[in-house]
Amino acid sequence: MKKIILSALLLTNTFLLSGCLPVIQGASTVSTVITVSNDRRTAGEVLDDRTIAFRLFAWPSTDVALEDAHLNFMVYDKNVLITGEAASSNLRNYAAKQAQLQDAKITQVFNEINVGPNSGLLSRAKDSAITLQVEALFHDQEVFHPTHIRVMTENQTVYLMGAVTKREADKAVKVASKAKGVKKVVKLFKYLKTRPAAEIERDRQRELAAQKEAELRKQQAALDAQKAKLKQELKALGGSAEGTPF
Repeated sequence: MKKIILSALLLTNTFLLSGCLPVIQGASTVSTVITVSNDRRTAGEVLDDRTIAFRLFAWPSTDVALEDAHLNFMVYDKNVLITGEAASSNLRNYAAKQAQLQDAKITQVFNEINVGPNSGLLSRAKDSAITLQVEALFHDQEVFHPTHIRVMTENQTVYLMGAVTKREADKAVKVASKAKGVKKVVKLFKYLKTRPAAEIERDRQRELAAQKEAELRKQQAALDAQKAKLKQELKALGGSAEGTPF
């Protein structure tokens, strides 16, 4: 079943990548089904990022100069990453400058556009598969929550954005590097000195709840053992343990 789901997601991304419009890879299928309750951005910041992303998504199709370019976008905390291909250096620079103008709230643009012919469908499908791999690997570790880091892949280079500590950043790079086909990992993080206090307290409460549950299970197991022992003693005395209330 997992293989079927993964294949369906890959096919969906492949069809999107084959279109003439640019793709916002940062809003990947796996990430969007995860609850945003662990996001380190406020609800307002998340909304701002989504608004910026949708404006960037719509913009190239209305700009004649970019009609032959292939552009992808990822947004985090009002910072914008642009990847893809442009026919010339002038067009590459033009795209970055115009992207900045699409929303007044954009604070920084990372221009990772390559100069050259547009990538083919097979290349884009491979990139999509790598992104899915990285996100799946992020779920198989305990240093950071997967929602803390956004992932996009272009030409087998994995780009990571998010608000993380140095320890979390190092772990993310190490994990992402394990995905099949990855040539390079680029960090575009906002670094935190420590984890947010609210997260630490939430984790502490979860740990306390888990300890309490484990203790209750232990007590119940002890009670069950005592019941079983009493029944055996009653049987040994010739009595009937059936119907004896405990």
